[in-house]
Amino acid sequence: MLFFLSLSRLAACFTMEKTNKCNSSFVSTAHDVEESWDDEFQQLVQTFPKDKGFTGMNLYFFQGFWCPSIVLKAVISCQKHFQAFDSDIIIATLPKCGTTWLKALTFSTLYRNQFPREKNPLLTYNPHSLVRFIDYDFYFNDTCPDLENCTLYQPRLFSIHLPYASLPTSIKDSNCKIVYLCRNPMDTLISFWSFFSRLRGEGFEPVSLDEAFEMFCQGIIQFGPFFDHVLGYWRASQEKSSKILFLQYEDLKEDINSHLKKLAMFLGVPFTEEEEKQGVVEEIAKICSFENMKDLEVNKKGVQTFGYPQETFSGKIKTFEVPCEAFFRKAKMGDWSNYLTPSMVERLEKLIQEKLENSGLTFKLFSKTSKDITST
Repeated sequence: MLFFLSLSRLAACFTMEKTNKCNSSFVSTAHDVEESWDDEFQQLVQTFPKDKGFTGMNLYFFQGFWCPSIVLKAVISCQKHFQAFDSDIIIATLPKCGTTWLKALTFSTLYRNQFPREKNPLLTYNPHSLVRFIDYDFYFNDTCPDLENCTLYQPRLFSIHLPYASLPTSIKDSNCKIVYLCRNPMDTLISFWSFFSRLRGEGFEPVSLDEAFEMFCQGIIQFGPFFDHVLGYWRASQEKSSKILFLQYEDLKEDINSHLKKLAMFLGVPFTEEEEKQGVVEEIAKICSFENMKDLEVNKKGVQTFGYPQETFSGKIKTFEVPCEAFFRKAKMGDWSNYLTPSMVERLEKLIQEKLENSGLTFKLFSKTSKDITST
């Protein structure tokens, strides 16, 4: 008998009432994860360059990117064992580039005919409960989970933060589709700093903006460097446009309706003429809007729990929690101008021009003090 995760199961596993010290859960769990590594894995990890991330958690330089210690073993497991179906949809992002929003948009668009419009699960469940991470959820505790029928609806819809080059081979070689979302580096930096500062462990001094800026420019962020991550998916999308849809946060903010239609077409579920007449596109855009999701009760209280394994898993379970409301800060374009100094802006602009040279990629910065940065 096929097993499908029920909504009640989701509620039990992922959205919990707030607990004391939930801010430190992320870092304390990372410490526990490292303590649980066996000798062989410890020896392997010792060969990787190491640094501290914004939270105080260790980052290991693995396969050309900075992998958080909390998920390093899970990443290696999913690379070895994850088997993509040709029908799978993979949401790929760098953290703090619109992941929560893209999960909501993709879920509502892909599955819109599998539940009543007035009962969209997003009204009662956080997007991270409905679209789970391959690494941060399924492989976090279990090195080889059973994922054949692990999602609420079909086709399967997953999320991942890995760079394109480090994706499981089956994702790259199969006919599954990838939806990638990026954001301009200046707003990404501020969102990164604001979010991960909240998750900083007890006993760790807060990271100043100056420190965060320097780390960002050096590429020392979770799953970074930023430009390597973005350009990896950008170049792959140029070669495989039918497999990878490359989206930019600022474009969605400017014209969400046309990009929802583009997303639906890419997913193989285009909006019908009747749906467009009935305002289905606008309805999905409204349900998934920052203003609506931030105001939902489920996103204003409780915590989102990551790392919960399948019901069949019988080992010791490690999870970590993030306050639900932490995923909904401002969602503004150009908010960086309220934080970055002129010298920071100048340095980042030069870095953008250097990294994007001859790539064909452009970032929209949306600020009175800085023009859009375009590759040449």
